[in-house]
Amino acid sequence: MAKAPLSTVKPNHFTLIISLICLVLFALTLTSPMIIDTNSIFKFEHDAIANGQIWRIVTGNLLHTNAWHLVMNLAGLWVIVFLHELHYKRHTPKLILLFISLCILEGIGLYVFSPELKAYVGLSGVLHGLFTFGAVMDIRKGLRSGYLLLLGVVAKVAYEQYFGASAGITELINARVATESHLVGVFAGLICALFWSTVAYRFKYRK
Repeated sequence: MAKAPLSTVKPNHFTLIISLICLVLFALTLTSPMIIDTNSIFKFEHDAIANGQIWRIVTGNLLHTNAWHLVMNLAGLWVIVFLHELHYKRHTPKLILLFISLCILEGIGLYVFSPELKAYVGLSGVLHGLFTFGAVMDIRKGLRSGYLLLLGVVAKVAYEQYFGASAGITELINARVATESHLVGVFAGLICALFWSTVAYRFKYRK
């Protein structure tokens, strides 16, 4: 008997769905407030979350300040998913769960540990989490490149915490680069990788 496919939804399908969601939300920001004021409703706002609007913890990751911000983040998303596709190509639900978990951890992390950050939009924090998770999974599979990728993202974030983000990027996206979101993203990626490794290990030896 032939085995059923593990998932009919492939990683590139999910990546396309996220891209379309971000594109639609961005398009709606261009029509605000004629159709819907997406920024006012969905962006990460510390005070609004404190008042019970907890959906902003997730939805703030899907909004962008301008077209350049959107293009750079979506390009990064596609590159990172392609780079670590071997970890997801037979397990797309794993990628979906990871993405949702990173969005939640990113929002909670910024809310708890960066209360001075009153507003935030963008996928960059989640992208740092995806990159970090993929690097750790590479290491688990015995790929030496995983160590270089992990060292690279840690060095990048450490540099940003000390020196700040590039002035060119700040000008391009027309907003301050929230480097704290990158730091939270790396920790979120490490947490997800540790959790996944623990679950996978226990499952392997209970079979």
